[in-house]
Amino acid sequence: MTDSNIATITTEKDFTLVTFNVASLTAGSGLEDITRKISEIVQNIKPHNLIIDFKGIKFFSSQTLGILLDARKKVAGYNGNIVISSINPQLYRVFKITNLDKIFKFYPDAPSAIADLKK
Repeated sequence: MTDSNIATITTEKDFTLVTFNVASLTAGSGLEDITRKISEIVQNIKPHNLIIDFKGIKFFSSQTLGILLDARKKVAGYNGNIVISSINPQLYRVFKITNLDKIFKFYPDAPSAIADLKK
């Protein structure tokens, strides 16, 4: 497990879980740090299943969507999956409005994502 101010990263055999430790994902809240960490995970660990847990996130900038899309592209390059868990309904609407709800799979919480991905 790796802990930073902005996120906790847990790596297991079947998945890597990124859980944010902040309420807002914006440039001033350490978004650059999480971008670098997610990029390192994708390049070095190459998780088959990458779970991005939005529990506690109340706001995110459009940069966050770009980070997720970039990670998805890289993970897909080695036949991996990226899924999103614990997103609140207001933030989910952003995914729906931008049609990104069609390319990401969503779970109500991280344990549900983990259980499904371990099948």
